[in-house]
Formats: sequence, structure tokens, C-alpha cells
Amino acid sequence: MLLTDVVTTSAAVGATRSRTAKTAALSALLREASPDEVEPATAWLAGEPRQGRIGAGWRTLAALDVPPAAEPSLEVADVDAALDALAATSGAGSTARRSALLGELFGAATAEEQAFLRRLLTGELRQGALEGVMLEAVAAAAEVPAAAVRRAFMLSGRLPGTARLALIAGVDGLAAVALQVGTPVRPMLASPAETLDAALAELGPEVSVEHKLDGARIQVHRNDSEVRVWTRTLREITAGVPELVELVRALPCRSVVLDGETLALRDDGRPRPFQETMSRFGAVQGSELLQPFFFDCLHLDGTVLLDEPLAVRLEALSRVAGPHRMPGVLRPSAEEAAGLLESALDAGHEGVMVKSLAAPYAAGRRGRAWQKVKPVHTLDLVVIGAEWGYGRRTGTLSNIHLGARDPDGGEPIMVGKTFKGMTDELLAWQTTTFPALVHTRRGHEVLLRPELVVEIELDGAQRSTRYPGGVALRFARVLRYRPDKTPEEADTIHAVRALLRD
Repeated sequence: MLLTDVVTTSAAVGATRSRTAKTAALSALLREASPDEVEPATAWLAGEPRQGRIGAGWRTLAALDVPPAAEPSLEVADVDAALDALAATSGAGSTARRSALLGELFGAATAEEQAFLRRLLTGELRQGALEGVMLEAVAAAAEVPAAAVRRAFMLSGRLPGTARLALIAGVDGLAAVALQVGTPVRPMLASPAETLDAALAELGPEVSVEHKLDGARIQVHRNDSEVRVWTRTLREITAGVPELVELVRALPCRSVVLDGETLALRDDGRPRPFQETMSRFGAVQGSELLQPFFFDCLHLDGTVLLDEPLAVRLEALSRVAGPHRMPGVLRPSAEEAAGLLESALDAGHEGVMVKSLAAPYAAGRRGRAWQKVKPVHTLDLVVIGAEWGYGRRTGTLSNIHLGARDPDGGEPIMVGKTFKGMTDELLAWQTTTFPALVHTRRGHEVLLRPELVVEIELDGAQRSTRYPGGVALRFARVLRYRPDKTPEEADTIHAVRALLRD
């Protein structure tokens, strides 16, 4: 398969907003790929190299000036091998070797292929083939149920590998993928509820209502004495959280996989600012001890619990980590649930989670089995631009442009701007950080590559013709940036529209 085939498919996917059309184009390409071509093609069409970061930054690639080839000749395998070589280049003289490798690769590429590679390697290839669309395309290409593909992806965490397995081994191969202690599972996500009463009415009496903390998601695996910890994005942080490792190593079990949150607490038991918790994830040691609060048990002493109802998983959680379980109540009355919400807010937490006790653990997508209830509206949105300030904000990048995620994989959809809630420290951070993300300068505005997620508090939404999504935020203000979330985890335009007042 030639690289130009992938480039043509990418262009076709980017040219349509139809999820069906995207899936058809992607699945057609995957059917034509050889077993060795499936993984790189899948990774590229999902927007990133199979190798992850290859050590070539945006400035290096933007400055690369190599005449393009007249005709397409690069094969997918050739490009993948070149990226392998780039990723393996390190040490003394690596800059020159990397430059030579890039020059050779780009010199063999046509103008269209060069543009594709440049966007791929700088993280700007957003043609609308996000994970959900790619998983549907893999299922269609392999002629297997989409649920089987999603489950294998949940358990492996590797989209290219899942695609290869589906196309080579089919349903039987996908079914053989199992939870392995030591391999992180993609986390189950929650959907927002309008109110506590609405969540209870939808899910019925068989629910667990738990505190929703202002902490960081963690997944902990233990196999005998070995303990490993990952974030919600499956980034390993074991070395930075020794107190969590020690605590889990002392639990009464041989092996376990736990899902939960962690945060730093003040002496009075109230949560410290979210940024203090996140700062621990980049350091080997920290000044503030983290406390874990586990809310799910996916594996215990050789028994996989993923497909068991939450009620069974909570029983296992109580046995192995009862003292560290998230505060909550089972099958509460409406009054008891309201009391728990009030106590959570009084303790400085965000609200509560309402979870169906009958639901299995379904990772990687926002279903209705878990619902989060907060007293104020908040959205996680993508920062897609900013404006140079004036007045006391002169010389700083403020008034950020906010985008909601397109559920069909397109560019973030702008829904508003805000500079409210920004401290002097945050303005200084934005002014230092944003220039590295700029892709277009337009008067007093800079447009940014969509890499940063910010949590916004707002009063609601209103219909508007000013923005392409037909909706605008009302009285939006910045709460905090979310380094623990990727743009693919931001709230969708549907979540914004759900706040419209009829």
C-alpha cells in the first residue's frame, strides 16, 4: 500500500461530517492493507505515529525545506520504518542524524504527502478519525461486532494492535484479549446528570451514590509485591506516588486492579487545590501526601470482575480495600442521597456520582450507567485560540477561545471566549505556554493547536449564530486547566447544547 492511499483517505474523511461516510472510507482502506500495514495506517488515520513522539518538534518540521517528489512512490512500510529509525535516534549527534532521516523521508514524498507527514508528526492531523470512528471502521473492515472491538481495545489500550488483531484473527482473536494485571485498562467514564433527582429517576433504586472528589483519576495494579499506578490517560506515575504504592502493597490480597481517585488533603480533611495533587504526578517526591479513594475493583486474586455487576465489584472492593473506599451509600432513599450530596459539598468536594449497581465495567465511552451530579455547570473544553490583552492585561495572552469536541472527529467547535477567573499567575503561564502551540496569527489573535483542556464554570448556554455550533456559553469563567485530560476527553458540542434553556 502506498502512503498516497492513506493521504487520499485522510482527505476524504476530513471533507465530510458524516460519521457513516468517514467509517466507510476508513474501513475500505483497512481492507486493502496487508497485516504489516494495518497498525501504522490505523495509527496515522487516528492522528498520531505508531511510535508516539519521534523527537522532531514543530519548529524542526516547519523549517524543513525539501523539494517534493513528482510522483508518489513511498510505501506505508517505508514510512513506518523511517519513523522507527527517527524514534530510535538519540545521543550525541542525534540532531544531525534526525535531520538527515527527515530530509530523506520528505524528499521521497510528494507535496501532498509532505503536508500529511508534517501534520502527523506535529499533532495537527485532525481529519475526523477519532477513536470512536476508527473502532467502528475496524469492526466494519473485519466484519466483526463493534462491541468486540471496543472491548479488546479497552483491555489492551492499543488501537493499532486491536485493528491488526481484528483483521487477522477476527472475533475469536478479539475475544481472547483478557484483562492482564500490569496492563492498564481504559477507564469507564460518566455522563453529566441535570440534577440528582433526574439521575435517581433514570437509574432507579438499585444505585450507589458516592462522593465525587476534586482529585485525579488513578488505576492501580498489584501482582504479589509489584505495584504500578497509572493516570486516566494511562500514563504511568508509579515512581511519583510511593505512598500509594506502599499502601496498595499492604492490602490483604495477592493481586488486584483498583480504580479510584487520589488527592492531597489539608489537616482538616478538606481537599487541597487540584493543582497540588497534579504536581505530584511529575515528581519522585512531593511535600503533600496523596490519599487514595477507590470506587471499583476490576480484578481480585485471579478473578476478573469486569463483567460482574457493580454490586459484586463493590463487595470485592470492601473486602480488599474497605478503609480506602470512596464514601457513599447503597440503594439510598431520595432524602439519603440528597444528604450525601450536601455532605460532599460541605466537605469541599465537587458533588456525587450515581451508579447503576447492575452495570458491568464498560470502559472508554460515556454511557448513562454512571452519572455525575454537580451543583454548578462545568465543562471541559479545548483551548483553540487566545487574544492579546489590554488594560491591566496588556502584554499577556488572555481571552481564550473555547472549543467543544466534535463527536464525529472534526475540529473543535468554537462555543465562546472568556478571560474571567484568570489570576495574574495564570495569565503569565498562558503567555509563556501558548506561543509554542500557535499555528496562525491573526491581528491581535493567535490560533492554537488544540492540545490544552480547560475546565470552565458557566451559567448555561444560549442559542447563537455567532459560533458555528449554533450555541454560546453564558457567563463562562476559568476554573483550572486539566493536564490530566486530552482533547479527545473534552466535552462534546452535544453536552453544550444540552444546557440550552427551551
